[in-house]
Amino acid sequence: MQARKRLEEAIANDERVRALTEDLDTLFELAREGENVHADIARDMKAYGELLEKLETAMLLSGENDARSAIVTIHPGAGGTESQDWAEMLLRMYLRWAEREGFNTAITDRLEGEGAGIKSVTFEVNGENAYGLLQSEIGVHRLVRISPFDSAARRHTSFASVFVYPQVDDEIKIDIQEKDLRIDTFRASGAGGQHVNMTDSAVRITHFPSGIVVQCQNERSQHKNRDTAMKQLRARLYEFELEKKQAETRKTEDSKLEINFGSQIRNYVLAPYRLVKDLRSKLALGDVDRVLEGDLEPLIHAYLVWRKTGKIAGDDNDETPE
Repeated sequence: MQARKRLEEAIANDERVRALTEDLDTLFELAREGENVHADIARDMKAYGELLEKLETAMLLSGENDARSAIVTIHPGAGGTESQDWAEMLLRMYLRWAEREGFNTAITDRLEGEGAGIKSVTFEVNGENAYGLLQSEIGVHRLVRISPFDSAARRHTSFASVFVYPQVDDEIKIDIQEKDLRIDTFRASGAGGQHVNMTDSAVRITHFPSGIVVQCQNERSQHKNRDTAMKQLRARLYEFELEKKQAETRKTEDSKLEINFGSQIRNYVLAPYRLVKDLRSKLALGDVDRVLEGDLEPLIHAYLVWRKTGKIAGDDNDETPE
């Protein structure tokens, strides 16, 4: 069914390209005859460019796991409430992006911050190419703004790190021994109703050989939480094995190893000017609000082009203040 869906989408996109090409040919012919169709040409050229960019993005996803669904984890950096609020802003941005792209999402673990924001969150993005697209987000994200939590209205800098893992399906064998696991149950925190908060339904699994710890407290049932936590563990172990055995494919993973609060991949500046700039592709966008509302397609496309070809968005962006 997945293969059939991919083929149907390819045929539909081919038909869209053909139809737009014919429409533009007709409009150019009318323009040559003196008709005032400039607005129509501009409209169709814009749609044509957006479609071609989307198709190019899909062509750039050729990695072994790019077509898989993704598991995303966000952690705030130092800075307490400021960074925790920034982590929640990133969560909202990714959920909005997933909704725009037609992906299904599910938050599997969320730890609320003290006063505002979140201390950590893990969520699934389910759909074809989710992992391939979200690889562009792996790393440290830096926010500069006038703090809403500072009575003196001073400018603050906040950081949050984003990790993305491919979801592993049942066809890939990950050997997990029961003796290597410690499974703890505990009472869930936060919203969820009386049953969630008053029973030991939350599950935490520790894998001793790798040191990986995963947990889930989203479901009312301890059994469902355990199943979800095991799925996360299998995904994390799969990534762990890839990092050990496939060093030659670690180009996209280097940013994970270098994550610290001095090596951000992207800046989001809300004051004194407004700008989002990716420090790898050099793409700079002035409409910060649109990006924070989930319009990540230009940033993702520019990153994939940079990763594949080394091409940056333009030397003129380098002069933009950081």
